[in-house]
Amino acid sequence: MTTRHRVLQKGRLLPGLEQALASEFDVHLLAGEPDPAAYLAAQGHTFTGLVTSAVFGADAALIEALPSLQVISSFGVGTDSLDLAAAARRGIAVANTPDVLNDCVADLAFALMLDVARGVSAADRFLRRGEWHQGRFRLGQRVSGRRLGIVGLGRIGRTIARRAAGFDMAVRYHSRRPVAGVAWVHEPSLTGLAEWCDFLVVIVAGGAGTRHLIDIRVLDALGPEGFLINVARGSVVDEAALVHALQTGRIAGAGLDVFEAEPNVPAGLLGLDNVVLLPHIASGTAQTRRAMADLVHENLRAFYRDGRVQTPAS
Repeated sequence: MTTRHRVLQKGRLLPGLEQALASEFDVHLLAGEPDPAAYLAAQGHTFTGLVTSAVFGADAALIEALPSLQVISSFGVGTDSLDLAAAARRGIAVANTPDVLNDCVADLAFALMLDVARGVSAADRFLRRGEWHQGRFRLGQRVSGRRLGIVGLGRIGRTIARRAAGFDMAVRYHSRRPVAGVAWVHEPSLTGLAEWCDFLVVIVAGGAGTRHLIDIRVLDALGPEGFLINVARGSVVDEAALVHALQTGRIAGAGLDVFEAEPNVPAGLLGLDNVVLLPHIASGTAQTRRAMADLVHENLRAFYRDGRVQTPAS
């Protein structure tokens, strides 16, 4: 009988993915252990694979506790919770799930834009409270034909930019350097991009390098008629500055799918009608999550079969 590769599963994943992995590998759920540290000390050396997610991650301590580890397969595109440097020092292959979620994240960015600009959620609450009997709902702001600024022009950023063509929007973007082969205008200054645009969509990687990239200076540049949309990571936005800007009318509104200390949301945001709040659902469609799960599984399969993953994280 062929010995199955031993894979540690850090946290719970989609049931279908867990079943698929268990059918092919010897999988053990670390979250099910009453004392994970003691378990790793005793059994960590037996695992050659680790499956995790952008939520659970894999820090240096976990990687060190798995001395035989060869491959990490993560459910999600974000890598800020994965210690890539620690993995690289050990020659461990790390895979994530890019591309398969581009469309749904881009769709949700536009859903947030339309919602906060036209007041869709706010109008729904207005109607349900019976306030239509007292008068008409406030005027909203048009989205089509407006100016869209994108912070980060990676795979998802480019998908958002392409979506904007259907809304006849002018598009510019900010990144550390211009992206080759695209027609959209590169704006070297983030505050300059914020001053120019009507909607500022944030879609950069999380981590120390982008922490509070969207600060009070950027929000003031966006101004009282501008909207902020964040489908990146909550850490990218200075939430205290954002709450103040929304409360005082320094920006027109915001659409947020992510927060700095999820699932905790700043209390100052909850009572505001000029912000749309979502529980981190940008990739949350059945089709996309199934494709992500398939890629997590296939990355492990590919490594054990060919010695390399299909979608290496970078």
